[in-house]
Amino acid sequence: MAVNINTVYTTVLYILNKEQRGYVTPAEFNSLAVQVQDEIFQAYFPDGNQSNRQNQKNSQNDTEFFNMFKDTSYKLYPFERDIIFAYNAANLGWIQTTTSVIFKLGEIISTYNTTNPQFDSITQLASKSDYSQIIRSKLTAPTNQHPICFTTQTTTLVAPSTAQQLLIKVNPQPNVVTINCLVVPSSPSWGFTVGTLGQYLYSSATSVNFELDIAEQTNLIIGILKYCGIIIRDPEIIQTAEAEAQEVSINEKS
Repeated sequence: MAVNINTVYTTVLYILNKEQRGYVTPAEFNSLAVQVQDEIFQAYFPDGNQSNRQNQKNSQNDTEFFNMFKDTSYKLYPFERDIIFAYNAANLGWIQTTTSVIFKLGEIISTYNTTNPQFDSITQLASKSDYSQIIRSKLTAPTNQHPICFTTQTTTLVAPSTAQQLLIKVNPQPNVVTINCLVVPSSPSWGFTVGTLGQYLYSSATSVNFELDIAEQTNLIIGILKYCGIIIRDPEIIQTAEAEAQEVSINEKS
């Protein structure tokens, strides 16, 4: 379940106004919302690695609803996508067919459907130098059952994109390439209309909620308040928010 952006914004304003600390405009709030969501998302990966090491050492208890590594993995599920790549002859490789911004590549499946039987082969991702050495050796040459690939960037722009895109080169050439990816969360935005008195009125139709799990609502509010303290130059808000964030972090990781 995602976090409602209006709930976060109204809570932030309530805390600031209750103490008469100032006001944060929708434009300022939206910029801070994007920043804080990205910080929380990026933190999942070092936190997950730390929790996984504890699992490997059997140093943490595991129950059905209490496992830090599983909790972190669960929070990443909304960003997991099976993205189909299309072959682009101009770049001699495979480019994604969606507009999602890819954060990490997971399992790469190359499908060879003109063979009998059909192969849906897990594809080894290698560096460009390793790829070049492997395909030149008769002993390690890739096959339909054991293909290999490397990543680079497009050299020829593919419309409608006006920038270079991720390019996957696979050997042997498959018919379909599907990659399990983690994508970057959509940018949250508090949409509004302007009332007769010039006030900002929340518009759910033009708003974009946070894509983070509902468990992150407190962290979002605290993180945004921290930056609000910088905007309105109130060190007390910054110190209070940082102390609260540290306490939450200790509770989550202890």
